[in-house]
Amino acid sequence: MCGRRALIAALVLLFGAIGAQAGSERRVAHYFSPEGLAKVSDYIRNEIATGKIPGAILLLQQHGKPVYYENFGVRDVATEISMSADTIFRLYSMSKPITSVMVMMLVEEGRLALDDPVSKYIPAFAGMKVGVETKAEDGKTALVLEPLNRPITIKDLLRHTSGLPYGYYGGGAVHQLYAEANLFNGDLTNADFVAKIATLPLAEQPGTVWDYGYSTDVLGRVVEVISGKTLLQFEKERLLDPLGMSETAFYVADPAKFSRIAEPMPDDRNINPTTQVRDIRRPLKWQSGGGGMVGTVGDYARFAQMLLNGGTYEGRRYLKPETIALMASDHIGPETRIARDQNYYPGATSGFGFGFAVRTSVPPTTSWPLGEYRWDGVGGTFFFIDPEDDLFGIFMVQTPSQRGRIQLALKTLIYQAMGR
Repeated sequence: MCGRRALIAALVLLFGAIGAQAGSERRVAHYFSPEGLAKVSDYIRNEIATGKIPGAILLLQQHGKPVYYENFGVRDVATEISMSADTIFRLYSMSKPITSVMVMMLVEEGRLALDDPVSKYIPAFAGMKVGVETKAEDGKTALVLEPLNRPITIKDLLRHTSGLPYGYYGGGAVHQLYAEANLFNGDLTNADFVAKIATLPLAEQPGTVWDYGYSTDVLGRVVEVISGKTLLQFEKERLLDPLGMSETAFYVADPAKFSRIAEPMPDDRNINPTTQVRDIRRPLKWQSGGGGMVGTVGDYARFAQMLLNGGTYEGRRYLKPETIALMASDHIGPETRIARDQNYYPGATSGFGFGFAVRTSVPPTTSWPLGEYRWDGVGGTFFFIDPEDDLFGIFMVQTPSQRGRIQLALKTLIYQAMGR
């Protein structure tokens, strides 16, 4: 038991954990049972023992302190180096909340407005069209380009209602064009990236459908235009360096750190049918605000605690509490009449805010908290923030193929361990 106390004490230093100023005022009714957490550990160990994942890290932090932390297995089955807190993971779409925070900083400063047309910052977007499939009398399908009913706005980019899909799923002529453009495998600057994407049609009229795609990457370019800096320069200046997120970047630049990179199983390297997990040892020009970041569990813990605190961390304010609340509110609810695409990742009990899925109803047979917000990455990582319980959780793993199954099972076990 003394060893566990020493581990927790070390983790407090590692993650810079502090009592949540905002959270300390909340009444928290749910705590973890040792028996429930043991089942969480057993589940992860079984995933490794059965050869599904090489290793993983799970952190649960409540009231500003780690209540559960464990390293499981190895970083890479090829090296058999044990998983550890300094292991570096591909975050993929867990980059999106970081980019969204940068955008909301600019909104707070009055340098950007949610209703601004994207074309104000990227003029090529003014000429975009919507691709609509029509059938001719001979039965052949043609793609007709129609004008926008209204401009794409910054808010559309934040909530994925811009009509910009990823294109590697969903079928249809527009999605096929995005797949053929091979944007995910490119290495363009953000300026070149948005110039290329502006030549493609939108899949839907802006503000009509939640369609997951390149919206946050376009936001990364908007940040660059307004700030006059690269996305990473602005992030380091305003968020990463002040928060102490020293391992978070767009690739691993130092060869001395290559052995710290987590890798998936050898037969689990495809994030979609045409794209393998990225080699993050290779320098990149593309600073993908939607899916390009790498980082450690400790770095992301600082970011998550800042959000849970209502925008502050260790005495420094990054965003106002009302801004965090706006980001963690549902912006695609029934009143908006926004439809949801066939692969609606937040699920039936959640809406979507500015960078996160947001829990809007309680899943059947559970008492999961409303207002919990979260997101994940195609490489397997996920996090959730639960303001009601003054809690956040981060799971770090690299497994594109097993991620959805593991995430649901783990979230269920974690909340069962709280009696939820």
